[in-house]
Formats: sequence, C-alpha cells, structure tokens
Amino acid sequence: MKHKVMMPKNFHITDILECGQCFRFQRLDDMHYLLVANGRALHVKQNKNELEFWYDGNPLYEAEFVDIWVPYFDLGRDYAAILTKITHDDPVMQTAANFAPGIRILAQDPWEALISFIISANNRIPQIKQVVENISRRYGTHISGENYAFPTIEQLAAATPEDLRQCKTGFRDKYILDAAQKAAAGMISMRRDVDTSTDDLRKTLLAVNGVGEKVAHCVLLFGYGRFDTFPVDTWVKRVMEQYYFDGKPTTPAQIHMLAQERFGPLSGFAQQYLFHYIRTKGE
Repeated sequence: MKHKVMMPKNFHITDILECGQCFRFQRLDDMHYLLVANGRALHVKQNKNELEFWYDGNPLYEAEFVDIWVPYFDLGRDYAAILTKITHDDPVMQTAANFAPGIRILAQDPWEALISFIISANNRIPQIKQVVENISRRYGTHISGENYAFPTIEQLAAATPEDLRQCKTGFRDKYILDAAQKAAAGMISMRRDVDTSTDDLRKTLLAVNGVGEKVAHCVLLFGYGRFDTFPVDTWVKRVMEQYYFDGKPTTPAQIHMLAQERFGPLSGFAQQYLFHYIRTKGE
C-alpha cells in the first residue's frame, strides 16, 4: 500500500538525497529512490504533482508516515520562508539556492550520522556509501530483501578491528570502535532531542577519536538538527573564500564567525545550499 501526498513546495528528492548529507540510498529510476533509514527500507518516488512512499511487502500506514517520515523529510517546515531570510541582500546565496531550491535537511539518527561522517573523513561519497553498506550487512539487522538496518551501538561495540577492516573501513576502524564504546558507556547521548547546548555537544563529539571540527559540525547538523552549525570542508572553504572573503585564505573559525553573523540560526540550511552548489558546479 502506497502513501501519497501532494507535492510540497521546495522538495526535490534527487537534490535532497544526493547533496552529500546521507549515504544509504539507491537510485532505481528517474526520481525513484530506495533509502534505508529508521530501520526501514523506504521507496520514494516523485511525480509531477505528488510524492509516493511505500515499503516492499508491508503497508505504510498513515500514522507511521506522520510519525516517522514527515519529520525525517522535514515536511512540516516552511523552506520558502527560510530561503527568503538567507537570500536577502545576498546574491551569492540567491544563486546557490536557486540552483537547488528543493533541498531539505533530513532528520537523521545521530548514531548513524556519527559513524557515517567518521567514515566520510578523507573519503569519496561512493566509497563512504559502500563502507556504510558493508558495516550494515555485517552487523545490522535484516529488514527485507538485501536491505539491512544500520547497526545499533551495541552491535558495533562488539565488533573487532579486524572484522571492521574487512568492511573496508581502513584506518577508521579504531575511530568507529572508540565512538561505539563511548556511546555504549553513555559518554555521548545519541538522542536527537538531547537537552544540551550545541557547543557542549560539539565538545563531547570532539572527544571521540577521529572526530574533528568538520565531522562534529556535520553530526550536529544532520544528526542532531542543530541548524546553527556550519560544517566547513574543502568545498565550503572554497565557496566562502571565493565569494565572501574576496579570494583571501581563511580559517574555518573565520568562516564560522561570518556564517553566524550572516545566517545565524539558519546557518546549516545556508551551508547545504552553498555546498551542493559549489560541489555540483565545480567552480
């Protein structure tokens, strides 16, 4: 049984899934994707006037759609209002937002985001996707067909470095285990709604081996929904230096400060439009 909704404004499934914020999806056809999240394998198909959501073999009831997938795809947020605010008197931001106005920030699981972005360090997206998939198949719970849920904290904490390296993690095996052990010991809260300031949460994440400022900010934004964060990688550094610092070399701290001044609590949204624009355009 499919669940259908009228096409929301500012929603484009390709831009959402392929803008670098998540790694567990397959493109099955034009505007038709299979993604694994929240322990489920979900089909999403975007048509001209509606979105279709369904599971293989199991019905997707409205209550579950409302409770799980509406928050996941951030369908209740007014992105038009966000775009109006962050593009005001900013031609660079206007160009980036107009390039992919259908981006939305997914409400991902903090635990999966933490491990995924540890794996992302010095890695390309196809390789990240493959490693995450390998880990899920080896340690995660079977969902359906060839789909496996991302492993729980306990499942990964029981792994060995040797087994993880067989999943092609490389040198990141020890970082993954350190994160799992710290999470299992309660040293890091994996609750998306944890009542901790963004800066305190950032410091906790930085205590995990292999987590630097860029990874911490990605986890804060995509895993915890801290939209006041502004992850800075090589792409974001490039676009910020080129368009906001007159081509001058800058530090991530300087970029964070400018982002806070210019975009404030909407910094994370601005970052994602800028990142996707510069990475896709390759300027």
